[in-house]
Amino acid sequence: MSTDRIEKRVLLRAPLDRVWRAISDAEEFGRWFGVRFDGPFVAGSSVTAAIAPTTVDHEVAKRQEAHAGVKSTWQIVAVEPRRRFAYRWHPFAVDPNPNCQHDYDREPTTLVEFTLSETPDGVLLTITEAGFDAIPAARRSASFEANAEGWAIQTDLVRRYLEDARV
Repeated sequence: MSTDRIEKRVLLRAPLDRVWRAISDAEEFGRWFGVRFDGPFVAGSSVTAAIAPTTVDHEVAKRQEAHAGVKSTWQIVAVEPRRRFAYRWHPFAVDPNPNCQHDYDREPTTLVEFTLSETPDGVLLTITEAGFDAIPAARRSASFEANAEGWAIQTDLVRRYLEDARV
């Protein structure tokens, strides 16, 4: 089992354009993911994300509430329409204490990629996060485990978000 890379897949029964909008439009992404951004996703730029509980699932929103307002910076790597959205961030950087022992900005980032491929049954979304082996040892395991669980939850949230949007 790799400790450097997380990969999750979900089949989304929605048109490619609709799925693309859900992952590439910062406002839509924030609704299901559980963050609020200070600007759009533009390759080569950065956005600040503040945790703001998801609108899709009450139980997940309650878990996110404990971290509401915690900010992070996402460096947007790629916005390739209808194919790939990618960014870099500091994984599991959720300690709201400004005096916390971790200076996340001094740590390496991981690369998160959302890739889309059309299938006869819908759109296959693959979410990959890689680069955990470069995270300091003291945070590596907790970051990997938290994000592995988190991406499993997020694949369900985006699926449910797209299903609810059809109503």
